[in-house]
Amino acid sequence: MSTLNGSRIWQQLGFLTLAGVMIVSVSHAQDDSLVAPDASVQLLADSFIFTEGPAADEQGNIYFSDIPASRIHTWSVSGELETFRENTNGTNGLFFNSNWELFGAEGGAGRITRMDSQANVSVVIDQHNGAPLNSPNDLWLDASGGIYFTDPRYGDESNNPQPGYYVYYLAPGASEAQAIITDLTKPNGIIGTQDGSTLYVADHIGNQTFAYTITAPGQIADKRLLAGQGSDGLALDERGNLYLTGGRNITIYSPQGELLQSIEFPLAPANMTFGGENRDVLFVTARTSLFSLQMNVKGMY
Repeated sequence: MSTLNGSRIWQQLGFLTLAGVMIVSVSHAQDDSLVAPDASVQLLADSFIFTEGPAADEQGNIYFSDIPASRIHTWSVSGELETFRENTNGTNGLFFNSNWELFGAEGGAGRITRMDSQANVSVVIDQHNGAPLNSPNDLWLDASGGIYFTDPRYGDESNNPQPGYYVYYLAPGASEAQAIITDLTKPNGIIGTQDGSTLYVADHIGNQTFAYTITAPGQIADKRLLAGQGSDGLALDERGNLYLTGGRNITIYSPQGELLQSIEFPLAPANMTFGGENRDVLFVTARTSLFSLQMNVKGMY
């Protein structure tokens, strides 16, 4: 098959190739791609053990975890890699609140923590009903500062302190979290919309991702299946499209659950977020590496 004929066939099937990025798109028009024209996946840094939990600060610098190494690193908008925090107790998911304070899910210590700009740590919560948490994995903070977080466990599950793998909500100033979702196999990635109307939760092992209507802080209703696909991490763009990870792809769904695009990466992505000065670069944590991809859209966060 010649390159020209192959390109035409790929486009007829709904496949687009942009400078080496394989994009499977429901749309047949290249202008509809969420990826910027002529964009290519860029390897920013590697030689990590397992990268996860990326989050962008106010300037667009990226914070991300290397879970087994128990470190949090930063990738600056000027392209510099630094270590932000050591001995993180296997911190996984990261998220900034509306005041640009960094929160982390410390899976190894079973707690949610807050970190200041000097990486000083304070514990936000580390128990439920008088028992330790399992292993907090991911978190999202709403506009009021309430924390939604998932609490599965991977590896040895023989001594779980909690009776199940739940999604919790911790109200601002509260000392006790409320279990708000208790019927998923192993909830993992979690994120909500900026207007506080919708919560998304990925059941990684159950291989499904659900949307919920938030009726009040910490109160949800109208559970609905958004995608027949689980995910490790979740991200949202400015249009409300939801980004999921699976295999070597990031798959993008509309708010109505319509499959829009699937983008293949050199390594299997675990998580992603938007960052950079204009918040229009998708940063992807994938196994031992950190990648970026210029987008046509900005992130919701």
